[in-house]
Amino acid sequence: MTGLHPPTSVLFALLADARLPTGGHTQSAGLEPALLAGLSVADVPGYVGGRLATVTRTEAAVAVVARHVALGEPDERVAALRATWDAWTARTPAPALRETSQRLGRGYLRLARRLWGEHPAVVALDAAVAAVRVAAGEATGTRVRASDDRVQPPRPLVLGVVGACVGLDGRQVAQLVGYDDVQTIASATLKLAPVDPADATAWVVAAAPTVEAMAAGLAHLTRPQDVPASGAPLLEEWAQQHARRTERLFSA
Repeated sequence: MTGLHPPTSVLFALLADARLPTGGHTQSAGLEPALLAGLSVADVPGYVGGRLATVTRTEAAVAVVARHVALGEPDERVAALRATWDAWTARTPAPALRETSQRLGRGYLRLARRLWGEHPAVVALDAAVAAVRVAAGEATGTRVRASDDRVQPPRPLVLGVVGACVGLDGRQVAQLVGYDDVQTIASATLKLAPVDPADATAWVVAAAPTVEAMAAGLAHLTRPQDVPASGAPLLEEWAQQHARRTERLFSA
């Protein structure tokens, strides 16, 4: 895409496309373990709302802050991105949720490097990833490979950086995270339960006002310490249980 400058609206649509090669198709946003734990299909809209108020809200806030700091003072970007990464880690206690987000982050980062690799925001993120890898190696006394998922940035951190690259504002970045979560759940439901596709689409439409309200409430965030800690203990427990299952369609 070197030399090409599509409209921001087109780039927003691209990033919201489920066909984006980041590995998103392997995720159900926690729906599979929720259904296995007894959640009924009729309760999926409520599940969507619960995610938007907790896990998704935190991730959207991280993305908003990441976008802001990636556009900040050049000599402060790497440290600020690491601080935002730390804020996400502190607010995501479940190892299964961390691993899922970091696995997706790896896919998004690969895409960011391919399409916007020379952008200062991506360069800063690469430097932050390298610093985290070095710190992890020093802490364990071993050499940590660049491909190790433990030192991959989480999905919202990379999405925020990509938002900075393509000209999205904070509200749009939060909208993107919220929409992606809702449509992931809707798409996964079609594979996990006998649901009319029109009903699944209706869930996404019905969730739109909640996504908009969430985005509007987070768009002003600029500091890692302002990221809300909106925990969801039951979702975290379901994710941990799911990670130990041998028969499943999605990794989370």
